[in-house]
Amino acid sequence: MKALTVRNIPPVVARRIERRAQESGMSLNRVVVQILEESAGIVHGKKPRLHHDLDALAGSWTKENARAFDESLRDNRKIDPELWK
Repeated sequence: MKALTVRNIPPVVARRIERRAQESGMSLNRVVVQILEESAGIVHGKKPRLHHDLDALAGSWTKENARAFDESLRDNRKIDPELWK
C-alpha cells in the first residue's frame, strides 16, 4: 500500500477527522483512508451513494420540526392570482 504525507490540514478539518475517529472507535489513519475512499466513490460491500449532501437529515426531523418548517413556508405557498391571468 502507498503511504502519503498530508501537510497543512486546516484545523477545522483536523478536528472533524479526530471527532469522527473518536465517535467510530477507529484510528485517525483508518478514518482518513475511509474519507478518501468515500470521496473517490469506493465503498466496500455497499452501493455508492449518488447524493450524500442531505443524507444525515433524512428521517431526522420530529413532527414538530416538520410543522415549524411547513409554517415557515406558508407565505411562499400562496398563489397570487394577479400573476396567473
